[in-house]
Amino acid sequence: MPKVLIADKMSPAAEQIFKDRGVDVDVITGLDKDELMKIIGDYDGMAVRSSTKATPAILEAATNMKVIGRAGIGVDNIDLPAATQKGIVVMNTPFGNSITTAEHAIAMMFALARQIPEANASTHDGKWEKSRFMGVELTGKTLGVVGCGNIGSIAATRALGLKMKVVAFDPFLTPERALEIGV
Repeated sequence: MPKVLIADKMSPAAEQIFKDRGVDVDVITGLDKDELMKIIGDYDGMAVRSSTKATPAILEAATNMKVIGRAGIGVDNIDLPAATQKGIVVMNTPFGNSITTAEHAIAMMFALARQIPEANASTHDGKWEKSRFMGVELTGKTLGVVGCGNIGSIAATRALGLKMKVVAFDPFLTPERALEIGV
């Protein structure tokens, strides 16, 4: 049975995905370089985010390693030439948090429009200043999206669902894709 180390904090769903597929998985986070080097040879795979660094020394100690999965877009914490030299496949999840990130941007827009942080602080101070925190509606407002790739296009479609007008700038956005998104 393959054995995988989840070396960075992840959703419990990550561990369950491995278990559901018959993979033996250990979740050991917060390891320093020396601690990781001592145990890495026991694993066929490793799942990381951005904290764990797969340096040439770590990869040299990873005698059974076949794959490193990065939960996220970048792989700058993994030494790709060293991994390639050892025949270790490195993969990432470039779209894994796209919806989450786009929805977070929309949530922040709501927070600003409705003055939620300020109203929350005021309420925690024991005040009830409802006339001070009227906010504005997002419907009918114009949202400018700079960078209309994966995350930007998702945020744009969410904003369109709120009946906002959306304009976008992206040097790689084709007219056809802009029409498809609705910007």
